[in-house]
Amino acid sequence: MRKNFLSLGFLVLTLSSVSVNAELLSKEAIPAPILDQFYKRHPNAIDITAEKKTHFKQPVYEILFKEEKDKEKIIELYRTNGRFFVNGDDVTTSNMMPAAGYDSLKAAFNTYTIKNAILVVNPNGPGEEYDLTVNSSGNDWSVIVDYNGNITQKDRD
Repeated sequence: MRKNFLSLGFLVLTLSSVSVNAELLSKEAIPAPILDQFYKRHPNAIDITAEKKTHFKQPVYEILFKEEKDKEKIIELYRTNGRFFVNGDDVTTSNMMPAAGYDSLKAAFNTYTIKNAILVVNPNGPGEEYDLTVNSSGNDWSVIVDYNGNITQKDRD
């Protein structure tokens, strides 16, 4: 029993020390449990890509895809065990983020442009996060802004 706790503790420390940079994953790189659940919901999905993200302190896979009949990209998030987490909404063209979020971006980046903005609403309670792709000084950054406008994650793409 003691050995199991030590092994589990070591595993947790190892996983928490790994830095996760946002990178696009091909359909083949998405774990099988996620793909199984995804295809149950969307058997006709095409142009599938994914990114490993953290939302509401939970690791998730953000899957972008199209249905055969639709032209717009659809965004869904899945837990690492394959269970559906929540839909994401593309809010790139709207100013839905709280003003404090823009203030936080100004403090973090001298000049910036928001290339993509995805609204992720917490399925387990109140709150929302904004998953942004920000370009600053020629570099792309993956930035998560919480509902209070605080930057909770900032990784260079």
